[in-house]
Amino acid sequence: MEEKQNTTYILQCSDGTLYTGWTNNLEKRLREHNGGQGAKYTRGRRPVKLVYAEEHETKREAMQRESQIKRLTRKEKQALIEGYQNGSVKVP
Repeated sequence: MEEKQNTTYILQCSDGTLYTGWTNNLEKRLREHNGGQGAKYTRGRRPVKLVYAEEHETKREAMQRESQIKRLTRKEKQALIEGYQNGSVKVP
């Protein structure tokens, strides 16, 4: 049986907005978002692109991190994404 990965992620929507969520199957969740089966927010903003992801040991940790990220300003989220993409920020 495949071990589940608890992942907190940020998507960039086609209109430039950011969406933060968590999942235990990132590839499946991305397919759902881009197929119109994901969150209501992303349905009208497809296609979406994964711009940030971090893995956690437990579902609870992933959900807590999602909540933390959602409270960040857009500028803070952009800095997190940029650091992640260029490898200069180590995710928890």
